[in-house]
Amino acid sequence: MASVKLGEVIEKEKLRNLTPEIDISGIKIKQPDVNRPAVQLTGYFEHFDAIRIQIIGFVEHSYMQNMPLEMKERIYKKMLSMGEPCVIFCRELTPDEIFIKYARLNNVPILQTKQSTSVFMAELIRWLNVRLAPSISIHGVLVDVYGEGVLITGESGIGKSEAALELIKRGHRLVSDDVVEIRKISEETLVGSAPDITRHFIELRGIGIIDVKTLFGVSSVRDSSNIDLVIQLEEWDKDKEYDRLGLEEEYTEYLGNRVVCHRLPVRPGRNLAIIVEAAAVNHRQKMMGYNAAQELYNRVQHALQTKREDDDDE
Repeated sequence: MASVKLGEVIEKEKLRNLTPEIDISGIKIKQPDVNRPAVQLTGYFEHFDAIRIQIIGFVEHSYMQNMPLEMKERIYKKMLSMGEPCVIFCRELTPDEIFIKYARLNNVPILQTKQSTSVFMAELIRWLNVRLAPSISIHGVLVDVYGEGVLITGESGIGKSEAALELIKRGHRLVSDDVVEIRKISEETLVGSAPDITRHFIELRGIGIIDVKTLFGVSSVRDSSNIDLVIQLEEWDKDKEYDRLGLEEEYTEYLGNRVVCHRLPVRPGRNLAIIVEAAAVNHRQKMMGYNAAQELYNRVQHALQTKREDDDDE
């Protein structure tokens, strides 16, 4: 199961640690969701998901301030002994000494942020969803072409990296070469990125490794991109029928999500970069509601209908 170290959360969200004496090195976050322990503060612990990050906002803090001393002792003792990874106080709110006492006894870090509760929760959940999303690694090249994330796949040596290099020279941006890490952010969204060790590098057979960021500048790379379109390169087969109209979309599947896929036959003289550009723009046009293949089909149907009507009039 994927996990994120609590130290990464603290660094990413710029949190203040109110219990620095507690060792956080072994604490890991495994749930992208968070919890605001409202009913738990009243003593109701059924269905309490303690493995989530616990968030204390203004309402919870106000209630805690008005709790009787005996109730604080009883509720805090039980709540902070259930294995929470941490408790975060928003709006720079400060817990009382009883809360901190039981947090220290149970090694539950107490953190603090300046942000409002709703804004902080939304950003934290979004970031955790990305970090904890199901992921796979595949062999391919991911390039941002006109804002569309194009994943180029195919057998080794077929020309994926060369096509990506030409696209970069034409002003597009490299995300990853050779290995693409794909994360499923939602039922609709796949995000691809490069492994840290190969980020911004391209391998060209006969030349070796080149650093795209250094050669072409920071505008030629990006760290991640949605995967909107897959281009699968394959050797040209003269006996195989290839789609020449594009009326019906083909799809490929990653982590249960379907992505539009075009199979491009490779042969000498074909400029793959220009074809990939055209495919990306055409895909974007379809997403905006215009399908050139369907428009051609409609024109042909209209011409045939007009011809039949003219023949009937005669």
